[in-house]
Amino acid sequence: MNKYLEPTPMLNYMDAQVQELVNKRNWLDMNEKEKIFAIYNYVRDEVAFGYNVSDNIKATEVLVDGYGQCNTKGTLFMALLRAVGIPCRIHGFYVDKVMQKGAMKGCYYRQSPKEILHTWIEIFYNGKWLNLGGFILDLNYLQKLQDKFNNCEGSFCGYGVATHDFKNPPIEWDENDTYIQKESITKDLGIFSSPDELFATYRQKIGYFKNFLFKRIVRHLMNKNIKKIRG
Repeated sequence: MNKYLEPTPMLNYMDAQVQELVNKRNWLDMNEKEKIFAIYNYVRDEVAFGYNVSDNIKATEVLVDGYGQCNTKGTLFMALLRAVGIPCRIHGFYVDKVMQKGAMKGCYYRQSPKEILHTWIEIFYNGKWLNLGGFILDLNYLQKLQDKFNNCEGSFCGYGVATHDFKNPPIEWDENDTYIQKESITKDLGIFSSPDELFATYRQKIGYFKNFLFKRIVRHLMNKNIKKIRG
């Protein structure tokens, strides 16, 4: 289990900012279930859903931004888990871009790659690995989205959501798997011990110019759309 507890350049949990947060929240004083529950809810709801400059930023950079998406919030989640002694790893996938429709609009959506690199985090708890992906959308954003589409029954795909049960998606952790984007998965890329390892192998399927546009323009428009829904 040692490799699932080690710091990495991206999982830089020995940094003073991370250690200060861990100590401020008294996470080290909790039992194992309480640690996971508290950190899960912190990353889900106190780190807003939004798009950072890239997938492979450090945990401390996500902390400073105060927002993130599946890959970046996952990095912060892993760093905090390892900081309190919870073994964790990362599972990579490609998902259909339709999951982002609504958050991404117009020509930027049409020109985006068909598949998007996606991850969830797996924790070792009570002798088995659990899949945790329900922390990606903050509850405030998800509830506003449910209000916006209050006539939707059953499945929903778009605005960062891909679930079979839009009104009651499996996002609450109580020693179980959690998901919010699972139903858009198109390809399984396997399990990695750290995001550093995963992103050294896989990247988003966009070229230099589109990546430049995403960093400078597209992600800001997406974050604006998300904030508008969140209100």
